[in-house]
Amino acid sequence: MDPRPPARPGALIGRAAVLARAQTLLAAGGRVLLGIAGPPGAGKSTLADWLVTQLDARHGTSPRLVAQAPMDGFHLPNGTLARLGLADRKGAPETFDAAGYASLLARLRAGGPQEVDAPSFSRLHDAPVPGAHRIPPTVRLVICEGNYLLLGTGAWAQVRACCDETWFLQVDEEVARTRLIARHTSGGRCGPAARQWVEQNDLNNLHLVDATAPRADYLVRLPPDEPPPDRIRLAADR
Repeated sequence: MDPRPPARPGALIGRAAVLARAQTLLAAGGRVLLGIAGPPGAGKSTLADWLVTQLDARHGTSPRLVAQAPMDGFHLPNGTLARLGLADRKGAPETFDAAGYASLLARLRAGGPQEVDAPSFSRLHDAPVPGAHRIPPTVRLVICEGNYLLLGTGAWAQVRACCDETWFLQVDEEVARTRLIARHTSGGRCGPAARQWVEQNDLNNLHLVDATAPRADYLVRLPPDEPPPDRIRLAADR
């Protein structure tokens, strides 16, 4: 697959189209790294989890064919952010170990006989979780999701280069704002503090990420009035 973004991204509208495209990538032969980019609050993690569930249901998990390697596992620890004076910027590009993430993706892209561990991120503990995702050599589709996969600067350019195909999950700003406020309040911030963080931090990141959408291979839009996921899976199987 050509890793370069096309002059004009294609479109995937709805979960059925998304699932069909993921199935095509899984059947392509060899290992494929799929990058799902998009702004905070777009639902990238939810989409990645759903794709893994649907593809596992089709193909089974022995051997495992699908796995995740999310960007959020490379959040810098809170202590490091405090030492660097970046605690109030958490979630911005400079608060991630982009070089470490690029190194992981390069290792996954190269393949090999060894299982590879990838970290995740716990919103409950507000910290990375080492080794949360295990990626055996049988995996043919690695789903990499995160805000800055298409940023294209510094080590983020290496992240993009490791992805065989990239999607950009679109979301209306007001929908993202509502989701992000709810996320922060559930994480322990009071309502006013959650809204302030979203307005002063998250939405700045959203605007930065939205500008990278033209670099994706496909723009993804998930209508809110879709049928339940189980019906989508059955329809896609027909």
